[in-house]
Amino acid sequence: MNNSVKMLLAAMVGAAITAVILLWQPSSAPHVEDDEEKPLYWVAPMDSNYRRDEPGLSPMGMELVPVYATSSGPADEGPGTVTISPAVSNNLGVRTAAVKFKALQTEINTVGYVQYNQDQLVHIHPRVEGWVETLFVKAAGDRVQQGEPLYTLYSPQLVNAQEEFLLALKRNNKVLIRAAKARLVSLNIAADFIERLQSSQQVRQSITFYARQSGVVDELNIREGFYVKPGTSMMSIAHLDEVWVEAEVFERQAGLIQLGLPVTMSLGYLPGQSRQGQVDYIYPTLNEKNRTLRVRLRFSNLDHQLKPNMFAQVTIQALANEPQLVVAKEAVIRTGEQDRVVVALGEGRFKSVAVKLGRSNSHEVEILSGLLEDDSVVVSAQFLLDSESSKSSDFKRMQEPDSAAASVNGVINEINISERSAVISREAIPKWQRAAATMTFHFSPRIDISDLVVGDHIHFTFKLLDGEFVISEFEPIVVVEQGASS
Repeated sequence: MNNSVKMLLAAMVGAAITAVILLWQPSSAPHVEDDEEKPLYWVAPMDSNYRRDEPGLSPMGMELVPVYATSSGPADEGPGTVTISPAVSNNLGVRTAAVKFKALQTEINTVGYVQYNQDQLVHIHPRVEGWVETLFVKAAGDRVQQGEPLYTLYSPQLVNAQEEFLLALKRNNKVLIRAAKARLVSLNIAADFIERLQSSQQVRQSITFYARQSGVVDELNIREGFYVKPGTSMMSIAHLDEVWVEAEVFERQAGLIQLGLPVTMSLGYLPGQSRQGQVDYIYPTLNEKNRTLRVRLRFSNLDHQLKPNMFAQVTIQALANEPQLVVAKEAVIRTGEQDRVVVALGEGRFKSVAVKLGRSNSHEVEILSGLLEDDSVVVSAQFLLDSESSKSSDFKRMQEPDSAAASVNGVINEINISERSAVISREAIPKWQRAAATMTFHFSPRIDISDLVVGDHIHFTFKLLDGEFVISEFEPIVVVEQGASS
């Protein structure tokens, strides 16, 4: 019995030692792990030229990222496709976003300066030579009300004009009276002063002139005792109930500016507040030095809080264009010679694709060609993926799937043979979840459209190519009216 126990214990110890040896020594037999795809090499996340044959750290202290061979099986999406494991994708923080089809709302952000409304700015000049005896306005910026006195002027010409008028009244000559009165009016003498002169029959040596509108004094170029003449600019009175804002727009954004566009303005002087206005005028020339377009904006200022020469932040809301494919702005890689994005193909596969860009705002950019509506693009960690894909990528879009084309019935409302386009009322497209709509379509150059006329019913197939809906083929539909005999 003891011998049997000893033999059993010896057998168990031998089996354990054998297992340990087999565990540590290399095995010639294939394991399941060996069937898994192994990395070709490891690369630094911030420098694709730093490669190693085994894991480690980059010169910047970051863990090297494994790079796997591209599968050549049915899932191959062409040259430039790279594959990374889900774990590596998670460690890199790869995020994707769907390509959307929508109208892009563009905002133009710029700066402006508050100015007086020049349409309501009144410049005051004397119409005779004389001396300023009394000045009721003491400084620029003073507020004046309509009808308030501005200055008193002594002028020999005004004295002579009054005497001529009184002489005409004494002679009771209607022609002379009319001529003398017209001369007083031409010398900027108010009608109520002429009436008082006619009733009192007394010449005044000095005449007081009054404000013709309410506002603030913009410029004051005279003082008491000044000698003035018709060419002297004495003062200006500006209206503050409405102000202009002069803004500058970059040349590349000039095409987006139109009269009447809504504008939002904010000022550091009024924190947390904003004002609504509109584009009032677009200047015809660009600034030759900084290549900007000057735009005039109009804002209401009934509370008089907006003051000339204030600095303002301005946002102009450009009109939304036709719906187009858009992606997040951060997804676009700009190289100077080419714009591209990294398309997520699924199952850890990615590919760099060249795209043509359109308009953009602070968050999104239009894609005129290179993507489809159902695509997903990488919006973070795309530079590492692009550096690997671009080494062998042809930067061309993968072959469009059949789902990129749609076949539908429609009626031609308008047709332009020269431009090879037509306005067609099409039926709904269930697979795209699109309701029936009336849209503009373009015909492929290989299609003969000479026989098409307005009112034709057609069954056609179209795709979205370079931002346009292009009909690749069509066939007429014979419509049988109800009640017609067969």
